[in-house]
Amino acid sequence: MGKFVIKTTKTGFTYSLKAGNGEIIATGGEVYNSLASIKNGIESVKKNAPIANIEDQTVEGFATETNPKFEIYKDKAGEFRFRLKARNGEIIACSEGYVKKDSCKNGIESVKKNAPEAEVSEAEAE
Repeated sequence: MGKFVIKTTKTGFTYSLKAGNGEIIATGGEVYNSLASIKNGIESVKKNAPIANIEDQTVEGFATETNPKFEIYKDKAGEFRFRLKARNGEIIACSEGYVKKDSCKNGIESVKKNAPEAEVSEAEAE
């Protein structure tokens, strides 16, 4: 089962979503200024991830999906990434870079599967 891990940083709080094998599959889209706000952000991921459609922005003439949605795009290094947008258009989760688009899609499926039931834990401050 997946797990959200909240970390305290010098500027606030961040989180990562880890799969059952401990691999990080997504991180928060922003630095949150309070524990309450980051927990709300995590709840938003839990709620939106399973129902979000996928918008593949790497395909010419892609169809625009409504929020919530996962957007697949290429970064400056040419790697595939995804971001999850909530109903209000806020980015609530982001991925690492993937060399292959299929790996990026697998990451999205992992978030959809792991996020809804993931427990939330607080890591020690760095």
